Order: sequence, then structure tokens, then C-alpha cells
Amino acid sequence: MRLSLRLFAGLAGLAALAVATSASAASISGAGATFPFPVYSKWASAYKGATGNSVNYQSIGSGGGIKQIQSKTVSFGATDMPLPLVDLNRDGLLQFPTVIGGDVPIVNLRGIAPGQLVLDGPTLANIFLGKITNWSDPAIKKLNPTLALPNQALITVHRSDGSGTTFIFVNYLSKVSKEWADKVGFATAVEWPNGIGAKGNEGVAGNVTQTNGSIGYVEYAFVTQNKLNYAKMVNKEGKVVSPNAASFAAAAAGANWDGANGFGTLLTDQPGANAWPIAGATFILVHKQPSNPAATKEALKFFQWAYQNGDPAAASLDYVPFPAEVKQKFMVSWNQVQGWNGGK
Repeated sequence: MRLSLRLFAGLAGLAALAVATSASAASISGAGATFPFPVYSKWASAYKGATGNSVNYQSIGSGGGIKQIQSKTVSFGATDMPLPLVDLNRDGLLQFPTVIGGDVPIVNLRGIAPGQLVLDGPTLANIFLGKITNWSDPAIKKLNPTLALPNQALITVHRSDGSGTTFIFVNYLSKVSKEWADKVGFATAVEWPNGIGAKGNEGVAGNVTQTNGSIGYVEYAFVTQNKLNYAKMVNKEGKVVSPNAASFAAAAAGANWDGANGFGTLLTDQPGANAWPIAGATFILVHKQPSNPAATKEALKFFQWAYQNGDPAAASLDYVPFPAEVKQKFMVSWNQVQGWNGGK
């Protein structure tokens, strides 16, 4: 079933977004990244049907998810910005990835079909820096010599909340533009040089859909589910690539998941002819010494079930599941969590 932007906006507007409403004996509660919300929603629904247990996930952005797990108000936090090992150790947290996806530039340009527009990293950075202000700019025309680009003001839309989707996007811009790195940098929230702020992937998508001449960025599942107009990208190898599961997987082909950095591997601007340049994994955070070990154990059981049964749902939304041997590494790391005991 394809979810509409109106439904996403309504869900995100709830104070507590209940993916499944009833609670199990040890309630599974989580909060954070909007990037994986579509797949967590599908997983939670299937998990409820398979086990009778419910997952209450608040899609509030990575910044909020990090704060809530640090304050121990949820069983798990979710973030697209991996925490460095020093922060994990300071807060007694364990981190592991769930799936890989990608950020995608979305546009509202009359007469331009989805996937027709091509952008590269430096041009995208200059758009969001406010240096390119019209769709007829020579830099855009050079990348799109056959398109009838309008002489129209260009409006940027960005996330207003602390967001892992933003982290992936601006981390990429920092790698391809020294000016962006020097003036703006990368984090879950940055000081945007210009543009309109909107809350959540659904807020950015809604603003771009309603504003002719606009450009924003969202997680790819929002593109496919809502049939948004998107741009292709020129990657590190100079190849024009489309966003899809294959190009996200290509970006992760050379990644190292040995756990030495808390599994916090970044996937932006990776080499490879087929690699999507704005790819990233999304991560879960749990306490190693949780205040409610039973609830944390239930949360890990949910992700264990998702690793074992959730690949088809992830693939249907163009997320990339991890190989079985890599998921096994993640699950072995859970033995650091008090009360897990291999899920027994």
C-alpha cells in the first residue's frame, strides 16, 4: 500500500506516533530518525501479527532520538548520524545499523519529468548555499543540455528539525564543496544559508510538492511511495546514476562493518561507477546497562526478528538489507547488553 503525503503528515504530527497501539508486557518504545520510518512501520505491523507484541515508535528526527535514549525515556533510539565511539562509551550506549538507504534531491519543475534533471555535488552545494538562484543558471544548463529549463527563481527547502536525513545530505555536501564544509559543515542540524525549513521528510516533501520551482531532499522511500519528482546525480566517478536499491548497495560495497568504530561507517561520496553518492545506513542505540532490561531485551528481539524476517519489506521500499553474515556481527555485539543473554 502506498502511503500518501497527507497520511505521513498526519502521523508525524501526533505527539506519540504509535506504529502499533497495544502494548506487550515489556513495552517496546523507540524514537528518532524519520529516514527509516517507512520500513520500521512495516516491520512493526508484521511483528505484531507474528508475535502479538507491539512497537511504539516516535518519528521525531535523529536529534530527538539521540536525546531520548540518552535520557532513558525510550527502550531504543534511532539515528542516521552514527555516534562516535567516544560518545557511545560516555553514555554507555551500543550502536548497530539496520538497513541502508539514500537521500534524494526532489524538485517541483513544470515540464520536467521524474529522473530527467541531473545534478552534481558542487552544483547542489551552490544551490543550497544560495549561489545559484535560478533554474536557468549555466551550471544547471551544462548538466542538462537537452532540457528546457525555466527562467524561474529557485527555492530551497530543508529540514527544520534535528535530522539524520540532513546529516547524510550535508555530510555529502561537505565532501564535494570546500565552501560548504567551511561555512556550514555537517551535523543533524546546521545553520542553513537560505531557504524554507520544514519538519520531517514529510514536511519537506509537502513543501516541495506545493511550491513550484523548489528543491529539497528526502529519504528515497518517500519518493517512491508518493511519486515525487527527483533528480539523478553525478557520482564520484563522474557517472550519472539513479537512486535505487542497486545504487545504494553499490555505495556500501566497500564498507567495513568490523565494529571498531561502533559500526558507525559513513557511505556518502563513495567510489564505484554505480554508487549513489548520498547513501547512508541508519542506526539503533540501546543502553548496555538499561534501567529496564526487560524492555531493552524486547526491543532487541524486535530487531532480531527484523533481521531474520524483514528483508522483503525493506527491499520493497528500496532499502538495502545487510548480508546475513554482517547482521550476525551486529547481533553478537548485543551480548554487551545486560539481560540480553542471546535473547533467551
